[in-house]
Amino acid sequence: MPRAVVFDLDYTLAVPTRDRATLLSEATTVADAPSLSREEYLAAHRRNLTRETREPIFADLLAELETDADPAAVADAYRETIADALEPLPGVESMLADLRGEYRVGLLTNGPVRAQRDKLATLGWEDAFDAALVTGELEAGKPDPRAFEAIAAELNVDPRDAVYVGDEVEADVSGATDAGMDAIQVLLEDGPDRDPRAVAHVEQASIATELPTILSDLA
Repeated sequence: MPRAVVFDLDYTLAVPTRDRATLLSEATTVADAPSLSREEYLAAHRRNLTRETREPIFADLLAELETDADPAAVADAYRETIADALEPLPGVESMLADLRGEYRVGLLTNGPVRAQRDKLATLGWEDAFDAALVTGELEAGKPDPRAFEAIAAELNVDPRDAVYVGDEVEADVSGATDAGMDAIQVLLEDGPDRDPRAVAHVEQASIATELPTILSDLA
């Protein structure tokens, strides 16, 4: 029986009301910076998973362009734009509260410290978990097993006694299973297919209603 349940944040528990490409475009406009593609941003994000802020991400991106735009200003604009658009998936707040009556409940999210902690503050979730780690605070980000081992240690459980819930195949499903955790894949409408390494799959829109039963079945 699982003793702990650990969640990803973005697109697993919370989503923006506007797509991320639009939010990125809005932020670069506010900061008077050149347009940046979502794909370029994600590549730079993956290179900077253990940072304090998004400034190094935008410094990488802007260094390849002819611009005087300030990476820190773009980072601040993007953080504020996301905060303005972020909202929890229906029912997940009560789900988290209920799960804490049966399991240790944790959060492990990739990204710079200020960006991800700001999301938790915006959602009012600073106390929603028994432990919450941002990879910017760690020596490695997902899918590195050290990130998963760190949250297991914070929850005082063996990784083999924890289940990880997330939407990304490489960062979440592969990372968790490589660290010894069971993984539950959250399926997005336009996301990847079901990965066979996951012990279960749940549609994003149904996570609050279906996940508790999935966890009970794993027992």
